[in-house]
Amino acid sequence: MGTLQHIQHQISALNDLIKINNDRIAGYQKGIEATEDASLKTVFEGYADQSRGYVNELNDYIHLLGGSPTDGTTLSGKFYHAWMDVKSAFVKKDNHSVLSDCEYGEDVAKSAYRKALDDKELIWEDEKVVALLNNHLNGLKIAHDAIKALRDTYKQVA
Repeated sequence: MGTLQHIQHQISALNDLIKINNDRIAGYQKGIEATEDASLKTVFEGYADQSRGYVNELNDYIHLLGGSPTDGTTLSGKFYHAWMDVKSAFVKKDNHSVLSDCEYGEDVAKSAYRKALDDKELIWEDEKVVALLNNHLNGLKIAHDAIKALRDTYKQVA
């Protein structure tokens, strides 16, 4: 793979992560609309803001590579379908179901980051981007565990 091809592959991978974060933002926005629980709304707002920050950081790095960041979301695939499942669960306004679907969405987001970091064709030569992606992945792991804990709390209450 030539240098230009390599850079284009990196830009593509980073744009995929932007799309995952945009999906995550949209999913949490749906969660905010679906619940009456003020504390859950605050949690969901925090994770949407987290992804907005991740998108800004990814945009900056794509610009450094000479690329154009995407502003879209994924329109197909597991992550989109997961958030559509969340949307249908919101009709019930069942916080446990909403949190279960959010946990699944966090799993998909973590998986996307892991895939980008483990991709053998993506040789991340800049340690700053590796640190950035690992930082995002760690934040997603923390979010996942917090959502899972909340989900389990609501299950016990129900």
